Amino acid sequence: MKKTDRTTDNCIYVYIDDESFSYDVHSLIKAFYPADDVRVSAHKTGDLLEEEGVCIDIVTSDSYISIRGKKYEIGMSVNSERSAYKSELKRRLYRALADHTGRELPWGTLTGIRPTKLAMGCMEDGRSVADTVSYMRDFYLCSEKKAVLAADIAVREQKIMADIGDRETLALGYSLYIGIPFCPTTCLYCSFMSYPIAAYRDAIDGYIDAVKKEIDYVAADFAGRRLDSIYIGGGTPTTLSASQLKELISYVSKRIDLSAIREFTVEAGRADSIDEEKLKTLLALGVDRISVNPQTMNEDTLRLIGRRATAAQTIEAYELARKVGFDNINMDIILGLPGENTDDVRHTLDIISGLRPDDLTVHALAVKRGSKLAELLVEGRKDIHDTDVCLRNTDIDYEEAMSLTEEAANDMGLKPYYLYRQKNISGNLENTGYARDGRAGIYNILMMEEVQDIVALGAGTVSKHVYTGSQAGRIERCDTHKDLKLYLENIDEMIARKRRLFGEV
Repeated sequence: MKKTDRTTDNCIYVYIDDESFSYDVHSLIKAFYPADDVRVSAHKTGDLLEEEGVCIDIVTSDSYISIRGKKYEIGMSVNSERSAYKSELKRRLYRALADHTGRELPWGTLTGIRPTKLAMGCMEDGRSVADTVSYMRDFYLCSEKKAVLAADIAVREQKIMADIGDRETLALGYSLYIGIPFCPTTCLYCSFMSYPIAAYRDAIDGYIDAVKKEIDYVAADFAGRRLDSIYIGGGTPTTLSASQLKELISYVSKRIDLSAIREFTVEAGRADSIDEEKLKTLLALGVDRISVNPQTMNEDTLRLIGRRATAAQTIEAYELARKVGFDNINMDIILGLPGENTDDVRHTLDIISGLRPDDLTVHALAVKRGSKLAELLVEGRKDIHDTDVCLRNTDIDYEEAMSLTEEAANDMGLKPYYLYRQKNISGNLENTGYARDGRAGIYNILMMEEVQDIVALGAGTVSKHVYTGSQAGRIERCDTHKDLKLYLENIDEMIARKRRLFGEV
């Protein structure tokens, strides 16, 4: 591998004379330099910042890229069609960075989160699977393996969605997300809404009352529309008591027509929040898919990231869910947790393979703004909890780890059915859901492929309106307050935001 440029303060300085390309340039350079601070500006680096360790100049007016004085021609005028120029700029910048660093990225120039949406669009335009793979390799410079994966998942998603209907039929329906922002503890890597249940237990009844008001809005404004799926996530929904879960879900069933629903998922993600009464309650209320998420089966890592449940408790919770009668159970794992190497991933997969879940979701760790992990990295901390574990995992071979998960999933009879990517994702890889036939998470597909409205209730959630007809392709969003107190105090405004977003539905 060639030596890469890193300044003494781990900062990559980038000059670009057309700031409208800054976002795409920053995202692509960050993929090559994930551990560095990438700063893009309109200041001519060669003139102003030479003493600080300049890396990259992008001069669109003269159509060239310069890295440490080595020029790479862009080969197209900035006066060309804008989107075509941007795509060519990204390809040329990618090739320049690949030449300079000696690295290739598995997803090429793709920095967005929905590669399978691109693959599906190609097929809907009439391209064959083989032509779609070739297009993703040539246009986005994806590796053959990732292009095949995206196309394979797109085919599988199309079949699953076709069971509900065509694009028009899907758009007539909607899905419901309910967020429960309470957890036993907040994990090191987590950036989702998460209030420790011990300190906020007295707030739950008021929170349920507020969510009920949002359910009343859905019952009134979405009356007559088909509800395809419900997903209750968090946080950890099963931090609620059995009686609180019953109160909330029974209210959904009473106020909203569930006769056409295809899937009802509840995240029972933390083993330390699960008991037999809660599981029986969920099953009796019509919940047909749950998640029991270990993230890892290594005890040292569990302690390090702040998950109190042991691997043994996770296994016990999973087996209890089977005993109660759940026949669609997902398990999540994360690759690249602090201190873990490929052998640790193999250990986790060996245990999960023995359990044989119906769905396995594999995440490559993404350092998310708002997480404790990101906060510690920004502070320059190298250790946590009085250990010498490096926060930014440099010991794991991500490609090997991902291959291990693919093999384990295949051995369990699970096939990849949905995929998405995130900013700052480890190894420039992806998050992939694997499932056995008939057990794929329908909500995951509908949400990720953006084929219908997602109505999201609760603090810190985001609703999504997918337009149809003459405005097809337009998508707008609205959020609710992340702060629990603000959400509760402004519940009428939270409902009004959704009413403005969806308008006449």
